[in-house]
Amino acid sequence: MSTEVRIPQIGFSAQEGTLTEWLVPDGGQVEAGKPLYTLELDKSVQEVEAPASGMLKVHAATGEVYPIGALIAEIL
Repeated sequence: MSTEVRIPQIGFSAQEGTLTEWLVPDGGQVEAGKPLYTLELDKSVQEVEAPASGMLKVHAATGEVYPIGALIAEIL
């Protein structure tokens, strides 16, 4: 069973965010609660934590803008 990684709703007005950096490489092992990627929203950059532990399968490229709720990876 996999866990979906989606762009979270951070703040009230944000409708989209820029995926600035993956902190774990594609195929790497992630641990729940540890920083997984950075997201730029309205002039601030946030580290987003992994929602589960397992192997990361990346679906989204860095430097791209994604809407809130977009599927960007899975943790297997």
